[in-house]
Amino acid sequence: MSLGNFPQRSLEMESFHMRFSTWTPFNNRSLNRQLFQERVTLIGHWFGLWTHKQRQEFLFTILSQCSKSQLRFIRDWFSERKQVASVDFSTVLPRSISLYIFSFLNPKDLCAAAQVSWPWKFLTEQDCLWMPKCTRLGWFLPYTPTQNEYGAWKHHYIACVSSLDWLTPREAAAVYGTLNEPKTEDEESKERQREKCLRKIIWGKIAFRKKELFKARPPWLSGTRCSRSMSLPGGPWMQREGAGFYEALERQLVLASLNALPTRSNLSGSHPSPFLVKKNHHGVGGTDDSSSCALQPRVILISSRIPAYEMVVESVKVGVVTVPYEHSGVTLEGLLLLLVRALQGRKAQSLGIFSGGNSREIDLLQGYKISIKNLLWPEVRDFWEKLGSYVAAEEEGGRVDFFAPLGASEAGLEVLSQLSQLTGTFFSAPTGIATGSFQHILSDWLGPQQDRPPPSDYFSESKLQAWTNFTDSLEDTLKSVRKEFRPLFKNLQRSISGRILGQLMFDSLSMTSILDNQDAAQALADGLVELSKEGSERRAIEDNFQDTKSSLNQSNLNMEVLFKLERKLQMDSVEKRTRVVKELVQSERRYVQMLGIVRDVYARPLRAALASNRAILSAANIHIIFSDVLRILNLNREFLANLRDRLQEWSPAHCVGEIFIKFGRQLNTYTNFFNNYPVVLKTIEKCREMTPAFRAFLKRHDNTIATKMLSLPELLLYPSRRFEEYIHLLYALRLHTPAGHIDRGDLTAAIDQIKNYKGYIDQIKENIKMREQLTHVQTTISDCPTLSEANRYLIRIQDVVQLHCYDEKMDFPLRLYEQTRDLSLFLFNDALLVTRRTTSHTPFERTSKTTYQFIALVALPRMFIEDIPDSKYVKNAFILQGPMREWICATEAADDKFLWLSALQTAIRSSIK
Repeated sequence: MSLGNFPQRSLEMESFHMRFSTWTPFNNRSLNRQLFQERVTLIGHWFGLWTHKQRQEFLFTILSQCSKSQLRFIRDWFSERKQVASVDFSTVLPRSISLYIFSFLNPKDLCAAAQVSWPWKFLTEQDCLWMPKCTRLGWFLPYTPTQNEYGAWKHHYIACVSSLDWLTPREAAAVYGTLNEPKTEDEESKERQREKCLRKIIWGKIAFRKKELFKARPPWLSGTRCSRSMSLPGGPWMQREGAGFYEALERQLVLASLNALPTRSNLSGSHPSPFLVKKNHHGVGGTDDSSSCALQPRVILISSRIPAYEMVVESVKVGVVTVPYEHSGVTLEGLLLLLVRALQGRKAQSLGIFSGGNSREIDLLQGYKISIKNLLWPEVRDFWEKLGSYVAAEEEGGRVDFFAPLGASEAGLEVLSQLSQLTGTFFSAPTGIATGSFQHILSDWLGPQQDRPPPSDYFSESKLQAWTNFTDSLEDTLKSVRKEFRPLFKNLQRSISGRILGQLMFDSLSMTSILDNQDAAQALADGLVELSKEGSERRAIEDNFQDTKSSLNQSNLNMEVLFKLERKLQMDSVEKRTRVVKELVQSERRYVQMLGIVRDVYARPLRAALASNRAILSAANIHIIFSDVLRILNLNREFLANLRDRLQEWSPAHCVGEIFIKFGRQLNTYTNFFNNYPVVLKTIEKCREMTPAFRAFLKRHDNTIATKMLSLPELLLYPSRRFEEYIHLLYALRLHTPAGHIDRGDLTAAIDQIKNYKGYIDQIKENIKMREQLTHVQTTISDCPTLSEANRYLIRIQDVVQLHCYDEKMDFPLRLYEQTRDLSLFLFNDALLVTRRTTSHTPFERTSKTTYQFIALVALPRMFIEDIPDSKYVKNAFILQGPMREWICATEAADDKFLWLSALQTAIRSSIK
């Protein structure tokens, strides 16, 4: 290169630096400083024109890009400008807030706070702080303080405390008597008469019950116990069962009679005689163990988010307490209330939680996906600590069973470990992975091996097996069943209505054929298990024979045993890892087959009809509906081929993570599909309505054997479900991969890659769901304003009645209320929608039609709640106060009021934050 070209090259380099530094020259410092000052002035001008929200977004963007040293500089600058740590809060905050803070102190602390400073002395001697403390103890001022009098109630409290009459226990017994005074003859005669009356009531009820059982006895049984499981009548076994039945019946009658009798008052309050209760309980109920088992039931919480949850409710065994709950619109406090009401003061022998979730988290409630990230939040931690107190101790066999596969990943095991440390209760979960179904419930569970798996403690195994086999199809069927039958069961409890709907479905499923097929499958499975046991026993005998032939000393034998144990653990890990890889290949093969159905049953016939001049759909519509799905099919076919090749030459040293990483680099095909998914659905519906040939085409092919009894929109949902299965399998694969394995790093990178993309998919699905939900609510309510806003979603709908108070100046217990109209309250995350509900009945129809009329839409930060205590004239009432008007409302049940107010208060706090 010649020297003559050097200035030209330097000029090009300078222009290069200017172009890539936002037109700020690096070499000319004065020009650089001048341009920088001009841009700072311009940004300051823009900042002055922005709104408050825009300024917050700008500051958030700038601060998130700062380094640690720059953030430290901002902190030091703030500490120099305003030393917050040395500021007295009573001189900065409004006086009302300072008095509210001091109101939580007791009198001793208030007197100590008065000695801190003159402002604190002035605040802590205010009458508004001391008057409640005096009136609570019944101390009232003998005069009315003047307007400018200061500290009158504090001086009165001190005077009353200093003049209290303190007595020793001996002096108090001499003045007021003792609690263990001997009874008089009159009291003893009343006590004997009460016991005689109690025995007469008990034996009368037992005799009446025996007569009723004798009337209902089948003619082929000699006893009074009716059971289908008896094969031979009579005998000593029958007598023992009958005796136990009468003991249980007698125990129930004792408890019922004690509750029915009037209680005897004593010095400590009105309570029944504890000696009498204990005496009758032991005399009738038998041993302590049997009574404790009867008082500790098994409880199962079932979320409405579970597909076909009514059939799960119907599968619960008799004697197990079932608590179905709404996934949305219920808070953690509300869920604890439902559990407390179900237990009725008892402790649960075991507690099952049947909710959605995966191998890393539990989808317990809307907004509460319990994982290792939020487990130590104050409200979440308090919930689990209280929940653990309602379960029997671990020494008594108490445990909590999660029906989500938390035992199949390291994150899930960490969640279970943290919960056990928080509550002191044993937590169990299944360890298996079943992609696309709930079959993991029937796999092995964590914890010591028991006679039967935990699901059999709660559910009928045949019904649970039928539900796990047909979950997806049952959910689609139950949508129409709920729509038809739920208005008829509206006033029934949720558990009863769920059992009715579940029984209707089980009756229509032809359980006989299902159970026959299940028995055959179970026989084959048992045979394979026995064959595997024989092989393992043969290998064990050979190993033992070789061990007996060896002439090693005792230390060598111990070393060989440890070596064999280590080798067995390694082989178990290798075997489990191989099983996960096989499950991955099999599930990927099923997924590709489902996508192939879309190509073979729908896309190819439509394109063939277009090529034969008998077009059913236009080429543009065919391209919109099927182009992205076919690209996904080609991508996953290549992915499946790579997995098959790796499985054919599989060994413990082979890796799968690199195949997933390569697959993750091509996910832009899925991105196009998910972005266009709403357009695809609208195109299908539009063509179905406007094109009779396409409508007939879908009618011929939807819900047939060739499509696995699914429709075209349902088949298009498979790509969104597949990523959750990928994450399950990757976590299970990493769990059984040793720490020093070369594939562990690739698996971790693949998990992060798939999780990030899964979060993107979930956000798209959540936005679509929220838009559809808001559109449905808006079309249901007459004269409703536009509800579609960013990040708005529906939390809960509550039916209430509006009340009118005749005289609001009276005290709450004496107020009279009149019902004026029916209301329905729609709670969103940022607003409360109040509507008027009208129910109309059509002749000769059992169902009713409900219409809603818009009344008001109030922002939650401007909403205030006031509780109305229950009285003789009103129950379950509360006041909703907005900026312009208020509504006095009442629910039908006390539980509905608690759950509604809990959800409303939580939403208000979240909206304010």
